[in-house]
Amino acid sequence: MFRTSKKTKEIAGIILLTLFSLAIVFHLLVLMEFIPNDIVWGGRITVKEELYIFESISIFMNLLFLLIVSLKTGKLTFKHNQKLIQVLLWFMSIVFLLNTIGNLLAKTTTETIIFTPVTFISAICGFILLSKEKA
Repeated sequence: MFRTSKKTKEIAGIILLTLFSLAIVFHLLVLMEFIPNDIVWGGRITVKEELYIFESISIFMNLLFLLIVSLKTGKLTFKHNQKLIQVLLWFMSIVFLLNTIGNLLAKTTTETIIFTPVTFISAICGFILLSKEKA
């Protein structure tokens, strides 16, 4: 595992908190039909009920990721199991790495162009938070 500075980890945390907050707003706008639903989920959702289920899952996952990063970065300070947060952060980072591949294979160019960099940056920032701090 690589080592990073405390400042780099702080910046990675801020980036992730910002991205997850924006993602929640984005998915709420999709649910409210301000944003067309054909640019999410690879453009594969055709039934409105599926959209509600998948977008709700997205919102829940982003809230979970917000909680994980908030605990890891100390933005939230209540008693928690640090080992569990590490495992969840690994899970989150790997999910975003896999999601990057999924976005590259999306049917819509909007999803590929916009969300591939977002998920890739999210994965990198997650791995940065997992890294050890330089002395």
